[in-house]
Amino acid sequence: MTRRKFITLLGAAAAWPVGVRGQQAVRPVIGFLGSRGPGDDPHLLEAWRRGLKAAGYFEGRNVDIEYRFAENQYDRLPALAADLVRRRVDVIAANGPAAQAAKAATATIPIVFTAGFDPVEIGLVASLNRPGGNITGVSILDVELGPKRLELLHELIPTATAIALLINSTDRARAAIIAKNLQATAHTLGLQAPILHASTDRHLDSVFASLVQQRVGGLVIGGDPFFNSRARQLGALSIRHAIPAAYQFRAFAETGGLLSYGADLPDSYFQVGVYVGRILKGERPADMPIQLATKVEMIINLKTAKALGLTVSRTLLARTDEVIE
Repeated sequence: MTRRKFITLLGAAAAWPVGVRGQQAVRPVIGFLGSRGPGDDPHLLEAWRRGLKAAGYFEGRNVDIEYRFAENQYDRLPALAADLVRRRVDVIAANGPAAQAAKAATATIPIVFTAGFDPVEIGLVASLNRPGGNITGVSILDVELGPKRLELLHELIPTATAIALLINSTDRARAAIIAKNLQATAHTLGLQAPILHASTDRHLDSVFASLVQQRVGGLVIGGDPFFNSRARQLGALSIRHAIPAAYQFRAFAETGGLLSYGADLPDSYFQVGVYVGRILKGERPADMPIQLATKVEMIINLKTAKALGLTVSRTLLARTDEVIE
């Protein structure tokens, strides 16, 4: 081999770690960058691992995984992402705001995300069909479903003049989009929409206590990984304080929340696992289209509706995927 050819090959290996270095390693290494805590939502991690298995990768057998969790402190994500880059992992799986931190940390290591926002609008990728660069993933478009939750909640409590919005402003970019979209819908419906903020468990308790004092008619919870891992807690708080509330996940309605409307988050984690496996086998994230969650389900807790003195119309019941009685 000539010296010129050797230098060319060496440069290619440095530019795209999975294509050459990952194939030469005894075991490829995946970096998992999570915004939640290590014990939050274990079913999502399990769904992700099932996706890896479906792609032929088994933790501890033919792939190793480096886990980094921000424990809902989003300001820790850049340092955690930088640590994974220093470890020279072959691919990074990241959720929500963790995806933005991962992208800022590396332009070469492939990244696969799951997120509840439009990745084009937020600047993660160039387009849905051809993301470009080193990043691809799955979007459940939760931000886009927020206005629909507000409309459905208004349909359940038509006499309400104010419905509050709960957001986590720690993720500023997403929080701004959520607030903008929901307030625009509230204006169209003729509603006042005061914005409340929470990023810790203590904040959640004080928020629900203040809702009673403010005498708002209901609450729409904006999608965020912190809220996602506390769907059951939010449902319990809403029933404890007698607040008609809407969120995205089934667990919320199952534990007392009035209405849930959203996509299947475990399935999106499964798809991320599959995508990570495909990249380890040599596919380029730039050529892998962003997957969009297409299945959306609406669940109404009829027991909660009755306890709150609300009547659910037959029309709305006919559109509901599941009724909890």
